[in-house]
Amino acid sequence: MTALSFDAVLFDCDGVLVDSEPITNRILTQMLGELGWHLTLEECLQIFVGKAVRDEIALIESKTGVRIGDAWQQEFRQRRNAALEKELTEISGAPAAVRQLHKLLDGRIAVASGADLHKVKLQLQKTGMADCFENRVFSGQDLPRSKPYPDVYLAAANALGVDASRCAVVEDTATGARAGLAAGAVVFGYSPGGTGHDSAEALREAGVQHVFTSMAELPDMLAQWRPETVAR
Repeated sequence: MTALSFDAVLFDCDGVLVDSEPITNRILTQMLGELGWHLTLEECLQIFVGKAVRDEIALIESKTGVRIGDAWQQEFRQRRNAALEKELTEISGAPAAVRQLHKLLDGRIAVASGADLHKVKLQLQKTGMADCFENRVFSGQDLPRSKPYPDVYLAAANALGVDASRCAVVEDTATGARAGLAAGAVVFGYSPGGTGHDSAEALREAGVQHVFTSMAELPDMLAQWRPETVAR
């Protein structure tokens, strides 16, 4: 395979590496219903995909009239984590793509997620990808601002010793794509269709020029990319 034009690849986790969004949002739908806000799973996904629950507390309180404290958030994380431990699977093609890019870039790949660090590490371990990232796993929740701000991508690039403008970012939501673009990276939007991912149209509206539908395509797509590459 041709050498990459990028110095590093930075991956989102949920919806890019692991098929977690339907599981997480099912638990969230159940718990919101217990508070009196009754949503379908599809409605919940439309509202919350790409966003951290902790950043949406004001919305939840406005819809339920219930004050959401630390205890509720802790219960959500516990119930979510238990479901993920039992049910989580990888995104098809993601482990092979990660391992191929890890080899091509001498390990200069990282995860930059808006989810809490415990969840991200749990998911990578569960799906057998943790060894490819080791300590190169970053959470926007550990920074002053999470996605759509660029902080987590800038932190990941800095830790790898590369400029963010020399990084490829792989995202499946408009919120995450805006974060990658704000960091100055080239964003590749994964949009396979179906539950838990933003549409290709939503990604393009966010400014993504390169949209693809299968993780198996990713290594070749990155290898073929050049600065003058136009939108597909």
